[in-house]
Amino acid sequence: MKKGGFTLVEIMIVVAIIGLLAVLAIPNFIKARAKTLANQCVNNLRLIQSAKDQYSFENAITSTVIPAEADIEVYLKNSVIPSEPTGSSYSINAINTNAMCNSGLKGHTL
Repeated sequence: MKKGGFTLVEIMIVVAIIGLLAVLAIPNFIKARAKTLANQCVNNLRLIQSAKDQYSFENAITSTVIPAEADIEVYLKNSVIPSEPTGSSYSINAINTNAMCNSGLKGHTL
């Protein structure tokens, strides 16, 4: 009687193939996550900049004024400034200057 099963060599080959696939896939997942966070941050910066523009047009504000968060919140969905995806914060800056991400990560600029 011969019992069916896998030999140690066959199991080792399967484990080696799975390990190789993991080595190839993990860096791509990390890059994709970083790119997603950067895109989300840039989108939030666009929303903040748009809210600043709407605030300045509606209130006839000059370009050197720095609006407070409370001033532009009414122009954002749910009246909330979006949170930065990496846990950092945003600088609203003056009307004529783009909002900035304070995370310091590459690709997080408008």
